[in-house]
Amino acid sequence: MSVCPVLRMGDPRLLRISRPVARFDTPELHALIRDMEDTMAHLNGAGLAAPQIGVDLRVVIFGVAANPRYPDVEEVPYTVLINPVIEPLDEDEEDGWEGCLSVPGMRGVVPRFTRLRYSGLDPFGNRIEREVSGFHARVVQHECDHLDGILYPMRIRDFRLFGFTEELFPDGSVAGDD
Repeated sequence: MSVCPVLRMGDPRLLRISRPVARFDTPELHALIRDMEDTMAHLNGAGLAAPQIGVDLRVVIFGVAANPRYPDVEEVPYTVLINPVIEPLDEDEEDGWEGCLSVPGMRGVVPRFTRLRYSGLDPFGNRIEREVSGFHARVVQHECDHLDGILYPMRIRDFRLFGFTEELFPDGSVAGDD
């Protein structure tokens, strides 16, 4: 198991635009994905982007199935998505609470497109394309933002809806960081 330290907001590496992956099915790419999987699992995250562990490549992983931190959301199939492209299917947006392993202990309300198509490649260079909505669409947008140097607080429109999780939800009604 190789759990990596997660960079936190303020680290300039989180603000870079990541480079596309050029070579697939390599030992280095598979090792990166294993490190990301181990780190995400160890922290019970819904997703993780390579820049969060200091690797400036366009690689994200995500997935939620029976996670105690997300008891009320629909399942999101585990996915490794490389060089992703996101296309909103319409202009409809929905506000929702988000957290992030790179912004520990905080939550904020972020607008996200409700329906989108995403495409990219798997670790072997095979094409992935899906149309998704709801929490699945939110997770994909959040993780792909990391590839462009965007952290969720940069998308918050009303800073009255941003703060420390235990202050916003003293009853523990919202899970921890994504």
